[in-house]
Amino acid sequence: MGIVSGLLLLPLAPVRGTAWIADHLLQEARRQAHDPRAVQARLAALNRALDEGAIDEAAFEREEERLLTLLERPARPTGRTTTTKPARRRHL
Repeated sequence: MGIVSGLLLLPLAPVRGTAWIADHLLQEARRQAHDPRAVQARLAALNRALDEGAIDEAAFEREEERLLTLLERPARPTGRTTTTKPARRRHL
């Protein structure tokens, strides 16, 4: 980046910095949400809540299904670390 374009884009630095922080927070939240230990802890808490009568059977089953789905499938990629295939060359 040249000095002129750097100076022209300087007012956008706070916006770009905020977007960078928000992206990193989102990635960390997704990582933590799909951590098997955290999901298992939430399942245990869900079972305790059902045993204590804090939630009904229908709510328990909905949340249990969602948590089990999180355990079964890996976290979705964020799209920032994907690799692209090289373009095919046409033979003329």
